[in-house]
Amino acid sequence: MLLKVEAYNDGEFWCARAIGEDIFTQGRTLDELAANLREAVELHYEDAPELPEVLLLSELKVARAAAA
Repeated sequence: MLLKVEAYNDGEFWCARAIGEDIFTQGRTLDELAANLREAVELHYEDAPELPEVLLLSELKVARAAAA
């Protein structure tokens, strides 16, 4: 099973929201977010025979290219 999770920065915290599941967590750093996400997924699937693989999708802001 593959769990897709969207990660973004809201200006203060890094946030992670699972797509299609009721999982949300946040952290001040990406490392803290990853640890909190691991814990949230483990708790959400604690009765499942195995944990899903997590695919983290992140928003990336791309700067405009300079005019030629």
